[in-house]
Amino acid sequence: MSECTHDCSTCKENCASRKPSSFLVPQNELSNVKKVIAVVSGKGGVGKSLVTSMMAVQMRRRGAETAVLDADITGPSIPTVFGLTEERAMGDENGILPTVTRTGIKTMSVNLLLENTTDPVVWRGPVIAGTVKQFWQDVVWGEVDYMFVDMPPGTGDVPLTVFQSLPVDGIIIVTSPQELVSTIVAKAVKMAGMMNVPVIGIVENMSYVECPDCGKHIHVFGVSHLEEVAEEYGLKVLGRLPIAPKLAAQCDAGQIESFEGKWLEEAADAVAAQPKKSFDD
Repeated sequence: MSECTHDCSTCKENCASRKPSSFLVPQNELSNVKKVIAVVSGKGGVGKSLVTSMMAVQMRRRGAETAVLDADITGPSIPTVFGLTEERAMGDENGILPTVTRTGIKTMSVNLLLENTTDPVVWRGPVIAGTVKQFWQDVVWGEVDYMFVDMPPGTGDVPLTVFQSLPVDGIIIVTSPQELVSTIVAKAVKMAGMMNVPVIGIVENMSYVECPDCGKHIHVFGVSHLEEVAEEYGLKVLGRLPIAPKLAAQCDAGQIESFEGKWLEEAADAVAAQPKKSFDD
């Protein structure tokens, strides 16, 4: 063995001091994204996109520069909830320009690139994963304090790509008050552990319905087991979202930025306090 130069890029030896190659994809040279938060769920239909958009709005209301990267390529919802159904992303010599919502939230989604938003995205896994990396690398995000990544459900190709390619500082797990919640949360927690990504906490959607007359909380899906599950996996409960017809109507009308309610204030506090993860190790 020749004398070590401490430059692993020019060395083929597999010595003990050699560091593994990083899979992180560099951001666009005109981008400066300071904190990346992924919003995940173990299954579909629990409100992951709702929580993603509300968190972006919440941090924007606090004066932060926020962005949403829609990594759910085959089922994008972000343009709809923000009322961007007619807009299309543009580009210049520097890259793709994100579409900006009425309150200043930068967004990128495959539906902002399709000629017809109802066209299905019939792509294989590697192409979908490559698109997510392009959304990070080729989009000119500019200055962003908090980027929220709306993940597809499960623990497949795209979540793996996001965790390996983007500098994810933490994840928020979204769930619902059903019996399978423990298994679903366990899968998300274990994947985060495998990828060495911190779990900020858990948000329960469809937690209850509030009676319009007396204000009583009615648990449509039965008594929540959120506290038990959170304790079992050492998670912090960040909030509970109700089944609210007004909130659903705002999503359908593309007016999520007008929502009222302090359901995710604690989640916003936790995201603001989440330390920047070191990716040097």
